[in-house]
Amino acid sequence: MLMKTIAKISCFVILTAVPVCVLSSCTGVSTNPNLSASNSAYESPKVIGKIKSPAIDESSGLAASRCQQNILWTHNDSGDDAYIYALDLEGTNKGTWRIANIENVDWEDIAAYKDKTGKCFLYIGEIGDNKLKRREHFVYRVAEPTISDTTALATRKNSLAIEAVETVRFVYPDFDQDAETLMVEPKSGDIYVVTKRVSGPAGVYRLKPDFGEAQIQRAEKMPEISVPSIPNGFVTGGDISPDGRRMVICDYSQAYEWSLPETVSQFDEIWKQEPTRIDLGKRSGGESVCYSASGSSIFATSEGRNSPVIEAKRKN
Repeated sequence: MLMKTIAKISCFVILTAVPVCVLSSCTGVSTNPNLSASNSAYESPKVIGKIKSPAIDESSGLAASRCQQNILWTHNDSGDDAYIYALDLEGTNKGTWRIANIENVDWEDIAAYKDKTGKCFLYIGEIGDNKLKRREHFVYRVAEPTISDTTALATRKNSLAIEAVETVRFVYPDFDQDAETLMVEPKSGDIYVVTKRVSGPAGVYRLKPDFGEAQIQRAEKMPEISVPSIPNGFVTGGDISPDGRRMVICDYSQAYEWSLPETVSQFDEIWKQEPTRIDLGKRSGGESVCYSASGSSIFATSEGRNSPVIEAKRKN
């Protein structure tokens, strides 16, 4: 686990240290100076807690509950079993659940979703593929567990069980890819996977939430996106705001936000917008970012034990 993390961070450091002139011939490298501007809509980031559970050593995804106040959900990257962990905003354990009948081969992100009836779900992205050898990928959906004083006592040694799990199986329409970003659009329920690339912009693919369907879904390719960094497609996590009008995506060091113009209501117009940078402070191998349930804050964590829980509050 440690060697995997070191390898990923080392790769990122080496690539970001390459002068822009060397990469100027690469597809999608941005030269727009406005893209590097910090998003003044957010206050300076603050560490509001630390993940205290020793079982969480590679927080690879993060989601804020849409049904329970001040509850975050996370999971480890590959190397762990099929566990999800609940935390409060200070990083205190609020429960550990093992999902039955599935594996954590390379879980990379988690997303929260509240349906039209008010029921809340967690989506887990089995979407990692470092060696680019996995043709089929999975998105799992479970009903969000209810947090209580009793669940807060559940750890890896005495974890609670989630028996019911639904699955979307999918393949890419073009070629096998590695991805670390899973997002759910709150109005339509559509699922978006954003790939992680070194050679150019990140690919974006849409899935229909057809859970329970036996057939393998062919993902729909959407417009590519670039972050104001080098490599410009090396993204590691993301989320869509609860109102469906903003999107945050991160790489190992920063976050970037896309927003819909006031006159636009169709979510897929967001891929045409330009992102602004959001300062997340000091992170060591940051792979996880999410909006709060109100959309008024952005939360982030890092890899490694005792990871800080970081919050950047929206000014208005």
